[in-house]
Amino acid sequence: MFEPGQGPRLFALPPGVDFPRAFAAGLRDRFSTMDPEAIARIQIFVNTSRMQSRVREALINGPALLLPRIRLVTDLGAAAALAGLPPAVPPLRRRLELTRLISALLDRQPSLAPRSSLYDLADSLANLMDEMQGEGVNPDKITGLDLQDASGHWQRSLEFIKIVQQFFAPGQPPDTHARQRLVIEALSANWAETPPDHPVIVAGSTGSRGATALLMMAVARLPQGALVLPGYDFAMPPAAWNDLADAMTAEDHPQFRFRRLMDRLQVGPADVRPWHVTPAPNAARNGLISLSLRPAPVTDQWMSEGPDLAALSEATAEMTLIEAASPRTEAMAIALILREAAETDTVAALITPDRTLARQVMAALDRWGIIADDSAGRPLTLSAPGRFLRHSADLFLHKLSAETLLTVLKHPVTGSGGDRGLHLLHSRNLELHLRRHGPHFPRPTDLLAFAARQPAATAWVDWLIACLAALECGPEAALSDHVARHIALSEALARGCEGSGTGALWQTTAGEEAWRIVQTLTQEAGHGGSFNTYDYADLFSAILSRNPTRDPVLAHPRILIWGTLEARVQGADLVILGGLNEGMWPAKPPPDPWMNRAMRLQAGLVLPERQIGLSAHDYQQAIAAPRVVVTRSLRDAEAEAVPSRWLNRLINLMEGLPDTGGPMALQQMKDRGAIWLGLAAALEAPAVPVAPAIRPAPRPPVAQRPQGLFVTDITRLIRDPYAIYARHILRLKPLDPLHQPPSARERGSTLHLILEGFIHRWPTESDVQARARLLAVTDDVLSTEVPWPAARRLWRARIERVADWLLRQDAKRGGTPAIIEKTGSVLLKNPEFRLSARPDRIDILPDGRLLILDYKTGSPPTVKAQEAFEKQLLLQAAMAERGGLTELGATEVAGTLYIGLGNPPKEQAMDIEPGVLDQVWGELSRLISSFQDRAQGYSSRRAMHKAGFSGDYDHLARYGEWDMSTLPTGEDVG
Repeated sequence: MFEPGQGPRLFALPPGVDFPRAFAAGLRDRFSTMDPEAIARIQIFVNTSRMQSRVREALINGPALLLPRIRLVTDLGAAAALAGLPPAVPPLRRRLELTRLISALLDRQPSLAPRSSLYDLADSLANLMDEMQGEGVNPDKITGLDLQDASGHWQRSLEFIKIVQQFFAPGQPPDTHARQRLVIEALSANWAETPPDHPVIVAGSTGSRGATALLMMAVARLPQGALVLPGYDFAMPPAAWNDLADAMTAEDHPQFRFRRLMDRLQVGPADVRPWHVTPAPNAARNGLISLSLRPAPVTDQWMSEGPDLAALSEATAEMTLIEAASPRTEAMAIALILREAAETDTVAALITPDRTLARQVMAALDRWGIIADDSAGRPLTLSAPGRFLRHSADLFLHKLSAETLLTVLKHPVTGSGGDRGLHLLHSRNLELHLRRHGPHFPRPTDLLAFAARQPAATAWVDWLIACLAALECGPEAALSDHVARHIALSEALARGCEGSGTGALWQTTAGEEAWRIVQTLTQEAGHGGSFNTYDYADLFSAILSRNPTRDPVLAHPRILIWGTLEARVQGADLVILGGLNEGMWPAKPPPDPWMNRAMRLQAGLVLPERQIGLSAHDYQQAIAAPRVVVTRSLRDAEAEAVPSRWLNRLINLMEGLPDTGGPMALQQMKDRGAIWLGLAAALEAPAVPVAPAIRPAPRPPVAQRPQGLFVTDITRLIRDPYAIYARHILRLKPLDPLHQPPSARERGSTLHLILEGFIHRWPTESDVQARARLLAVTDDVLSTEVPWPAARRLWRARIERVADWLLRQDAKRGGTPAIIEKTGSVLLKNPEFRLSARPDRIDILPDGRLLILDYKTGSPPTVKAQEAFEKQLLLQAAMAERGGLTELGATEVAGTLYIGLGNPPKEQAMDIEPGVLDQVWGELSRLISSFQDRAQGYSSRRAMHKAGFSGDYDHLARYGEWDMSTLPTGEDVG
């Protein structure tokens, strides 16, 4: 039993002490003379399951005894039964009810918020309710705030806050936090009348939450009650404690919660006694850290108290500072430290709030087969079942696209109930079909067209069409209907064609967690009202994202990854504080959409800085471990990073204490970190130096070189011979994108279809009639060939803008279209080579000669460009005079004409002078002859129009690793 005494009993343990072990040791020492039955009656409340298990473990590992009752502060079942309270409303139900109410509010006042944030608003409002209930704040106190000068934002916030008033009315079933407070109030009242005759202890809690603080005060007033505080700073002088009186300036201090608790209990720092004689691992370091964390307004105390610190080289002897150039280097250095710890049988823990850094460290450890014990797991949305459920929900949102369809089909859960290999084969063939033939938005008829080409996939296509039939639903439905349709579709897709069950959807730990959430959502869906498909997808994704999952793995027993909360339960020999950059540790307080700091203070709610103060307390405990490594990256993905305010203060304090060896101790910390950075750089360096890429000019055997090309390929052969090599010799064709954008190539193809359809019926009507018919053809082609509404409008506007000019120019020329989009060819004799062409249009002029035309959506090439590179029309003219393009036989060509339909439209004509076409033909023969020589290589990007132009095969040529000043290197291949 505790000895009788005046006032509350407050005990504490300093930062850096293994709290569960020291608490258990103190418990044994204090109650060693008690009967075993009396020890079993001791009641202990702790704040986390990890603390509960570690305290129990520490007691079991000592001398035999009957274990005391160790419970969580949230586990007050007996008291709840005593108070006669009903069960708490499930959190999801409350959020669905708020979602329904907020949806109705937004229907009346759409300007208040976007509907895409429906569930996020409900979740944020529910969190505000939890905080109000935990702190005992009634909505009337908030709505009655005197805020005459407040902006319109507060009036909008009030519209939402008024929604929650009904849930505070008498007789309403309580939420979790409200019920917890009611239970503690009932327990406190019962203890006041009949206090327990056995010790009651709250251990390891800071009292940061209102209900927990209420419990701690009730326990502290018991005759046999006591509080054991974690990470209490015994080194702080009384003046420093006095500086923590104002929450507006001291809320972010790590010891502020203890000061507020002492104020409520009407005790002072001198009344807090050590729980056990276990010393801090490094008392000198604790003093240094304590001084560095003084509130910003009183950092002048650094000058007065800093010289009294012990030699800083001793205080920081077991500290290492790593400032890496990038997050990747930081993660690699941490992984190397953890690897050494695994090899030396050292318990090491990485403590970081940066989940990205934690995943990078785990990936780096994987190369050595080390699996760290990660306490946080990963969000369910990143697991295979979570991603699959999100993808299947997205199918209901938009018109089904090839990209969305294949994303679902290729997911590892899809088809997992049947022959997965056959499913993947059909999915691959469907992907190639859609890439080559389209359309971008496949319909059942398009899938049946694929099945006609692939008869073996008929049953698979029938299954897929049956699954997709569920997408034909109305825009709005009850939440229960959305859930039922979504899950039915997901299970059908997971089952696969001719499969059974639900495949791998609900298997593994993540699948079981997803199933639990879906079951809960199904049970509570009646409280959610009606949703459209967009709101449902946002709701479902938000619910998944708030639930982590942990896959069962055989982790290394001594390599741990913790969040910042676990710093209070630390028992590691080596602690790594990772990601100590501002904005990450401490994290920025989340934006409060309801009230600012002044409003919160006036209403009696906690300030946003509370979370920073809790993180500061976690930091103060973690950095007091026996061995500490502090890491940060100098840059993040976008810009230079700023060191955490706590690290910045520590560095500034040490640099300002030269008399006690501060600068030298800081440099020693950095030197120890530089060793690990050097090892990380050596590990990342390639074992064999990588030779710089050359500018390729492959020389394949002559027999493998193309024996015929189209005239468009001749231009490519002049400008980028490597593209001809890759396409016609290696036979590599670019894979059409699934999500085909409205590119210049698509615009050009559509324009040619429009003009082809118009010119096939050469107008004999008036200009007005011809213009109307041109626009009618345009509308018809756009509606059938162009799936993008915005592109249809823009491209039609372009045709409409140039229609009059196009008709006038045609009338001026006076020719009659004779050839439209027909292919012809001519065989060269020396060397033997077939040249082919498909001219856009060939007109017969009144004098019987030909005019060869080509349409361009942009600017046409200049005459000089045509003479040097763009040989397309000149070669077509030479072919026409040799009888290769028209059924009219060899016919004289008067000229060529590029028609550019840009803004403004422009024509680029070239008259054919005598001998010009013979010269062009001779140049072609010499060009082809040069490439019939094995010594001639197909160099990459020989004469591109602009250096910024990209080619389909630049990545294959490794362009970017060399530039245009690099000379081509010929190499025999094949």
